[in-house]
Amino acid sequence: MNGAFFGLLEQPDLLLLLWLLGMSLVLFCAMGLDKRRAIRQRQRIPEARLFLLAALGGAVGGWLGMYVFRHKTRHWTFVLGFPLLALLQLALCVYLNLHGGGSL
Repeated sequence: MNGAFFGLLEQPDLLLLLWLLGMSLVLFCAMGLDKRRAIRQRQRIPEARLFLLAALGGAVGGWLGMYVFRHKTRHWTFVLGFPLLALLQLALCVYLNLHGGGSL
């Protein structure tokens, strides 16, 4: 088991992909939770925190969450920001794969 884990450390592009997938799942869930809290008039997740999660790699999940949960779709900062961040993150994966000799 340890060999498989340490093998991952030798593939930084695969680690990046796993990180982006994990952060996307976190932000997707956060978007759903924030929508639920909005409906129930509970304390919300600050927009800055949602953007922080997007900037840390969860932009794809945030973008999907916007439309699955119909949440933040009227806020231009989210409508433009999440897809832009997602494209930058995906471009980074492509760049690392092409120029880093990776396996993505």
